[in-house]
Amino acid sequence: MSLERTIQLFEAIGGVFTTPPHTIVENLKKVKAFLFDWDGVFNTGYKGLTVGSPYAEADAMGTNLLRFTYWLQYGTLPFAAIITGQNNQAAFELAKREHFQAVYYGIKHKVEALQHLQANYQITPSQVAFSFDDVLDLSAADVVGLRFLIRRQASPLFMQYVKDKHLCDYITGSEGGAYGVREVCELLTGLQGMYEEVVTQRVAYQAAYQNYLSQRDQPTTHFYTYQNGTIVAKEPS
Repeated sequence: MSLERTIQLFEAIGGVFTTPPHTIVENLKKVKAFLFDWDGVFNTGYKGLTVGSPYAEADAMGTNLLRFTYWLQYGTLPFAAIITGQNNQAAFELAKREHFQAVYYGIKHKVEALQHLQANYQITPSQVAFSFDDVLDLSAADVVGLRFLIRRQASPLFMQYVKDKHLCDYITGSEGGAYGVREVCELLTGLQGMYEEVVTQRVAYQAAYQNYLSQRDQPTTHFYTYQNGTIVAKEPS
């Protein structure tokens, strides 16, 4: 599918490119890590005594296909991580199941997680694509290479602020809890002209995908949180 047709399809569902798509494609070539906020991104952010912050299988599949896209291009896995300000058990479950390399939890000033990422994994902020939804995420969005804002219709002033300050490259048509993560993942695969190949290879479930899956399932998820003024490795309780 052509780049122009891909752009049309995403604009048709309400997606807004705040950076020209061709520039996003060029910056994507530098990306080595895909980072996701949790609340309001994989879900609506609703909380309660008996209500957690769940995720949808459609979003999980999106992250898998995006990592497969990267693997087909470069022959290696991208770094995948969740950065959340809370202690979200569902986030830990998804990260372990999908073998994300890291989860940063209880992180209130998220740019500090990026500093830790650079110091410990040699991934610079400019090599990060970040999906986010709210004010707590802006310190990270300000410095990363690509930024994807998950839409929330109830926050028109926030969306305008992010656009005015050039803190995002694309605003999803879908909200958190309505498969906004899947939209971002499909967009990044589609902009690279690889969507048909990626899906075809996944459906075939033959050598290429099996080799990818074998490598994807090797990493152990590492957990980091803020303690005594610094980010430390710590398994969540």
